[in-house]
Amino acid sequence: MTTIPTLVTDRLSLRPMRADDWPAYHRLMVSDRSVYMGGPFSEAVAWGMFCADHAQWSLFGCGALMIENRADGGCLGQVGINSGPLFPEFELGWFLYPEAEGQGFAHEAAVAMRLWSLGVRHIDTLVSYVDPSNRRSARLAERLGARLDHDARRPDPSDLVYRHYG
Repeated sequence: MTTIPTLVTDRLSLRPMRADDWPAYHRLMVSDRSVYMGGPFSEAVAWGMFCADHAQWSLFGCGALMIENRADGGCLGQVGINSGPLFPEFELGWFLYPEAEGQGFAHEAAVAMRLWSLGVRHIDTLVSYVDPSNRRSARLAERLGARLDHDARRPDPSDLVYRHYG
């Protein structure tokens, strides 16, 4: 079994998921805010996603970490390296809860996760699958230095694929 890391940045702690992360995760996934991820989802599907985010660590050596504000301990969202049968390539993904948006937290978390994937996991290329209507995530991928890869395989034919290079 892979040890799930905790990554620390100036403002954030990217930590393993806990059961008490479920209520906020659930609220997001059953809401209209999850539309860019294929939602809104039923409670059962959201629970399966929550468990899969955690289980990827033991199955594939990567997975999701919760984004925690070091200043107050509040959980802000999630960042992760996704793998498995639903993902044609290793995917750098993220989401924030509404109150955390617009403060640079997703960028800070994604940079740390990408550096971990390159340095520790030795993944030489990552992609981010982005719904074409999700301009905020597209802008973040571009800010991270990722470029559109029109030839990449994608789980949803309508997704944009942003490729991150080491």
